Amino acid sequence: MLMNDSIKDKTEYLIIFVNEFARRYQLTAKQAFRYLSRYKAIDFLCDQYHVAHTLSFDSMVEDMATYCRRFGGAIA
Repeated sequence: MLMNDSIKDKTEYLIIFVNEFARRYQLTAKQAFRYLSRYKAIDFLCDQYHVAHTLSFDSMVEDMATYCRRFGGAIA
């Protein structure tokens, strides 16, 4: 079964985003994914992909760090 294009695009975006977040905050990709999942950023990015993917990774990484802090995340 092949992945449809929208799922593939979203998956690729999330992988790149997690890696960018990890790089910015000096985490492993696994740590970044767990953090973003725990504080609901992955859900947000999936729900808002249609807008999120049009913005720069730099601004989205910063915005998602702020978003995570609203749910108790401590990365600044």
